[in-house]
Amino acid sequence: MKKRIVILGLLGLLIFSGLYTKQKFYDPKHILDTTKAEVQQIVDKDGIKNGDIIFQTSLSGQSKAIQLATNSKYSHCGIVYRDKGQFYVFEAIQPVTTTPLTKWIARGENGHYVIKRLKNADQILTDKSLQKMKREGEQFIGKDYDLTFEWSDDKIYCSELIWKVYQRAIGIEIGKLEKLSNFDLTHEAVKKKMNERYGDKIPKNEIVISPAAIFDSELLLTVNSN
Repeated sequence: MKKRIVILGLLGLLIFSGLYTKQKFYDPKHILDTTKAEVQQIVDKDGIKNGDIIFQTSLSGQSKAIQLATNSKYSHCGIVYRDKGQFYVFEAIQPVTTTPLTKWIARGENGHYVIKRLKNADQILTDKSLQKMKREGEQFIGKDYDLTFEWSDDKIYCSELIWKVYQRAIGIEIGKLEKLSNFDLTHEAVKKKMNERYGDKIPKNEIVISPAAIFDSELLLTVNSN
């Protein structure tokens, strides 16, 4: 009897410890604190600069469909800016906004991210160029996220925001423009999402720039990841 009580007590302790560990691991504050420490290390090593482009796997409802359609791990991206000593990510979510870098990283899958930079950033991304990029981006602040990925400025999605800011402000086209028909639309998750957005009228000739196209651009090099 005593042996059974001891065993049950040990099992209870193990379960409690496991739940505590899991709760701590998934606790938003714990994740954010960990991310803050990681970001500080990146900053100390000069591993992040104004104008860098950062990628993550989003936890949004459309993330899986984007990954399958573009054959890429990454489904969300934004432009990194520094303001008053703090880093932020200019991004197209709902709505277009600026998010503290630590919160942006913590929001992605497993806190994973990749930071990329123009190969000749030191020559191109001058203070003047960065100011032009910020001014160009200001027109999109507060605009709705574009769920149908149209090539207009009425609404905008993440990779479209990056492409247009770079192209219009400093004349650099990061990533190859494609048509919706160029993507793999055969997966069930993709079909379901396409049906939700377009019904039977899929605009296959719509111009699109994907996170994958920007990620794979030959103009960029990877400077940091975790």
